[in-house]
Amino acid sequence: MKIYQNPDTLLSQKILQRPVHEAQNLESTVGMVLKKVKEEGDSALKDFTQKFDQVTITDFKVSEAEIIAAGNLVAPELKKAIQTAKSNIAVFHQSQQSDSPRVETMSGIECWQKSIGIEKVGFYIPGGTAPLFSSVLMMAVPAQIAGCKEMILCTPPQKDGSINPVILYTANLCGITRIFKVGGAQAIAAMAYGTATIPAVYKIYGPGNQYVTAAKQLVSQQGTAIDMPAGPSELMVVADHTAKADFVASDLLSQAEHGVDSQVVLIAFDLDFAKKVLAEIEMQLTKLPRREIAKKALENSPVLVLKDRDAGLSIVNQYAPEHLILAVDAVEAFAERVTNAGSVFMGNYTPESVGDYASGTNHTLPTNGYARSYSGLNLDAFVKKITFQKLSAAGLQNIGETVELMAEAEQLQAHKEAVSVRLRWISNE
Repeated sequence: MKIYQNPDTLLSQKILQRPVHEAQNLESTVGMVLKKVKEEGDSALKDFTQKFDQVTITDFKVSEAEIIAAGNLVAPELKKAIQTAKSNIAVFHQSQQSDSPRVETMSGIECWQKSIGIEKVGFYIPGGTAPLFSSVLMMAVPAQIAGCKEMILCTPPQKDGSINPVILYTANLCGITRIFKVGGAQAIAAMAYGTATIPAVYKIYGPGNQYVTAAKQLVSQQGTAIDMPAGPSELMVVADHTAKADFVASDLLSQAEHGVDSQVVLIAFDLDFAKKVLAEIEMQLTKLPRREIAKKALENSPVLVLKDRDAGLSIVNQYAPEHLILAVDAVEAFAERVTNAGSVFMGNYTPESVGDYASGTNHTLPTNGYARSYSGLNLDAFVKKITFQKLSAAGLQNIGETVELMAEAEQLQAHKEAVSVRLRWISNE
């Protein structure tokens, strides 16, 4: 990590650019995969699984026997941990349940709103270098609470054609029994269009590599909703004199180990403290099994030493980090001024890891600056909200002239007449 002291606005923007790994002809490659799966279904899925994963699959659906066997392979203490996390996630997301009360906007006019779970949802769990079973919890638990009737899950097979047992255990614990051994852009295509084996869904959720992200964005243009554009993981830490250098170093490494395209950023207000953090990183790196991945991520990761908290806050809101740790004095006052972030972790005893797994908040968050306009995954992502209105005769009389005048001004005569015919009938009763 390189240290920059008090960079100006233009330099800071350059320093904070996310790492980009351009794939040649990404969109056309993904478009070809989508087209083939749409036209050829399961046959195309088998071809792509062989080509991209080097795995021959004859049956994509995970059997009940495989799910039961997987449960027997998971250690009891890990099962207990997963169950604790599931409980906390449920408590937090249940608190988000609400329907608006009926309101009378004018005498005789009632309006209200009702939340209804999206009927068919699909979850994508990456294979890659780590089995992200925690992402199953983050999607399936709120989907259950929202009342989604059909949940399916796609995840790439391992080299032996199996699925990681902890992923299967977690999915089954959350009520997902339709699990398919397929990954990449082809999995997104299968959930968007449907095949003989994999049903089409109305909305697709979950993180993935650039091919998965591109596939999600393309199918979203064709009628299948997605949760958000979700790219490589990122973390920003703001640390002042109250922070602990070894805590901060561990936080930065916790995100750097996600992948070589991850980015972590430290904002400090004292050069000596920044150097202490870097020294701690070097020491802690040697103990990490994924240190080579973390090292690569740290090459894309700067340290900014700034003059004061206001300068730090400005950088935070400009960068809009996926994860933001605030290890500062008067932390709540600082946090109140944060306007762009996916999820905020406040104080020395709130590592980002707790949000990744078990505090209760959702870890599916907007990356790449999308926190300026997107929320992290929450209960609202799994429901559609339908509005209702009911007018009495008196209510229509109260609002009728307003609607007639507005419709006529827009030259939509039939809109006006739909009101007028009723008003004439009421007046003749």
